Amino acid sequence: MNKLLLLQFLAFPVTAALILFFRRHALQLGVVDVPGGRKHHHGEIPLVGGLGMFGGLTLIALATGTFFTAQAPFFAAISLLVITGFIDDRSGLSPKLRFALQAVAALIMVYGADVRLENFGNLFGFGDVTLGRWSAPITVFAVLGVINAINMIDGVDGLAGGVALIALLIFSAFAASAGFLFMTLLLPLASVIIGFMAFNLRTPWRSHASVFMGDAGSVLLGFSLAWYAVDLAQARHAFTPITAIWILAIPLMDTTALMVRRVRKGRSPFSADREHLHHILQRAGYTPGQTVAIVYALSLLLAAIGVTGWWLKVPEYVMFYSFMTLFGLYFYGVQHAWKLMKKLRRLHDGMETLNHATETARD
Repeated sequence: MNKLLLLQFLAFPVTAALILFFRRHALQLGVVDVPGGRKHHHGEIPLVGGLGMFGGLTLIALATGTFFTAQAPFFAAISLLVITGFIDDRSGLSPKLRFALQAVAALIMVYGADVRLENFGNLFGFGDVTLGRWSAPITVFAVLGVINAINMIDGVDGLAGGVALIALLIFSAFAASAGFLFMTLLLPLASVIIGFMAFNLRTPWRSHASVFMGDAGSVLLGFSLAWYAVDLAQARHAFTPITAIWILAIPLMDTTALMVRRVRKGRSPFSADREHLHHILQRAGYTPGQTVAIVYALSLLLAAIGVTGWWLKVPEYVMFYSFMTLFGLYFYGVQHAWKLMKKLRRLHDGMETLNHATETARD
């Protein structure tokens, strides 16, 4: 057990070392993000974070011996996804082909590992909602949703990685309390994200990311979150399905609200824009660092509500209707983003004034 624990935490330095290696060869690999259009970052940034995380996770799993074999369907699926993401980062893929390959990975999850949605729980107060023969297609749809939710929030340094890390650590706590943490890849996944965040998160000594995760990284993290959300809620019964929704609330709400809004405007739901929550916060005057901190705090808050509801055995339908009410408010806020920005600007300016007054009083 101690050896296994050590190996899993070693995923952090292994990932960091791999990222350094891939960053050095990013130009030869053809995976460099150039600023322009909607991309406002500084200089050419290597898109090698996903490759580093995948490499670190794979090497650690291989080092544990039979552990890699036991997780073969998971690694088959993420290998397909990371290769797809790498090609997309390098030369671009059509949305249809991307979704088709993501669906294949989801089918590996369903039929290769029997990790699938079968029961949504008592969402409406009239008994459990079971899926029956719709289990496989609905699982595939859900997996595609989570993958692309993580992809779509990957717009500020440290945001997608941090949101995924928060969810995985909460999943790890549930797995540990149920006694099967070391039968999962949750700790290695958390470790490889930390290895990536060492290069991607803004800090007082680094003004911007030196590496991006790219599509290869976002699909890896999105699929991993979908896999363990389903596995822990269905096969292992660590928490209820609605608890998983609360834990992943921010990316799911943000992506769903924007896709609905785009369709209502007659646009493709997958068209690019700058109307995500992190864009609204930045237009309200918050710095990228402050924006990331706010989204982290919201992710933790909503996850805490979900976990508390599970802990207190609040009826699932109460948690579901509460979530739908929250989503309705969020959707209204996105629909009236300009009003929200004005209020956020006033709040931001008020906080700045208060901080300035406090510093003046100290002087």
